[in-house]
Amino acid sequence: MLSVRRCSRTGCTELAVATLTYVYADSTAVVGPLATQAEPHSYDLCTAHAHRLTAPRGWEVVRFEGEFAPPQPTADDLTALAEAVREAGRADRPLDPSPPVPAQGGTGRRGHLRVLPGSGEG
Repeated sequence: MLSVRRCSRTGCTELAVATLTYVYADSTAVVGPLATQAEPHSYDLCTAHAHRLTAPRGWEVVRFEGEFAPPQPTADDLTALAEAVREAGRADRPLDPSPPVPAQGGTGRRGHLRVLPGSGEG
């Protein structure tokens, strides 16, 4: 499903249209069309930052030739969204049971929280 990604540059709130990746072995910065998924070692850039990017001295910038365009939703994206909304609104869908709460004075886990006995309990 299509997600809205913003430019990675600090203070910029524009939509991302390009992805910057560094190839350290070749001392190259590659600016290409927006990747389909956000990657931990790449940076999403808006049009202005994608065109104005400079690399450190001794590095080469390889830039996509053409216009960067924001991703457009496809029929598959819209269908998946409609199905997700329909599923969430179903009255007969099974509810996830809550994990059991530990007995008073016991130790246990609930989600990411841990219940510990107090200093006077035990």
